[in-house]
Order: sequence, then C-alpha cells, then structure tokens
Amino acid sequence: MAFGRSSRKKRPVEPVTLKILVAGGFGVGKTTLVGAVSEIRPLRTEERLSEAGRPVDDLAGVEAKTTTTVAMDFGRITLREDLVLYLFGTPGQDRFWFLWDELAQGSLGAVVLADTRRLEDCFAAVDYFERRAIPFTVAVNCFEGADEFPVETVQAALDLDPEVPVLMCDARDRGSVRDVLVNVVEHAVARAERVREPVVT
Repeated sequence: MAFGRSSRKKRPVEPVTLKILVAGGFGVGKTTLVGAVSEIRPLRTEERLSEAGRPVDDLAGVEAKTTTTVAMDFGRITLREDLVLYLFGTPGQDRFWFLWDELAQGSLGAVVLADTRRLEDCFAAVDYFERRAIPFTVAVNCFEGADEFPVETVQAALDLDPEVPVLMCDARDRGSVRDVLVNVVEHAVARAERVREPVVT
C-alpha cells in the first residue's frame, strides 16, 4: 500500500514551556494582568483585607482595594504552537517576600509592573531581579488619571540599566499584556545569547 503525503499524520508539536514572574508593588495590577491574558481559569490566592493588616498594608492610592494576593496568581498563555508561558504573580506586600525565592526558581524572566503614582513601590522588585541576574521588563500600567511620563523618565527614576526595556501597558487588555510578555521572552533570550558569546581578545 502506497502512502501519499495526505496519509501522513503530522506529529504533534511538543511545546517549550517557560516560567515568567509578574511582580510589583501592592495593588499595581498583577492579578488583573494574569487574568487578562490567561487561557485557563487563573488560580488566585486572594484574601479580603482585614483590620489586622491595616498597620502594614499601605492603601495610599489604592483605597478601593478590598483583597490581596497572599501566595501567588497562576495563569497560562500559548504564544505559539511550540511556546507556552506559565505566569506566576507574586504577592506585593513585604510580609510575603519569603515566597519570592521559591517562585523565582527556574524562571526565564519577569515583568515588573509599575504605577507612576507610586513608582517607589516597585524598587524592591527591581532590586530583587537585578541581584539575582533575572532578566526583566518594566511595564508601566497606565491607570486612568495617572500622569504619563516618557520612557526615559521612568528609566531614570528607577535607575535602570539602559538594556532594561520599559513599556507602557494596560493590564486589563489581553493584547497589551501579550506584547509585554513577548518582550520579556525576547529580552531574556537576547541576554542569554550575549552571555554565551565568546570573548574576543
């Protein structure tokens, strides 16, 4: 029996899976970002804010916030047939920082979500990824009513290395979030290739 091209079954593509962290300050939109782009129902570990947390949770600028992530957010997006990203949103408050080292293991890169009204809230995340040499992209979440600043101004305010990408985004919009994630992957791959380049003497 002769087998033509039409009878050949195409082998299923085994996708490469990559881990991306989503970090930033309290109330910056990490849970919203993961939920906007995830093709599965996101796993959320949110709890209602309580009176006990008032002394340690700074609600300035996010007074309407009623819940907080206490462990992580988790979602998944297929960028291509052969490339899947697993997204891990980190908790924003200082008292949950002990979880970050566990979440960071095996990650390709990270998104640091920033709010120009409270830019100082993402300093800790920037420092964390710089110290651990984890490639990251800063995504400025364009909240309604927030002042807009040029990319160069944000880079200078956060004292970022020139190679760190800064993008404007809307954490509620799937296309905008997808663009940020593509940028993180491309930035991490380009950085890995630079590290592998032989040193010419």
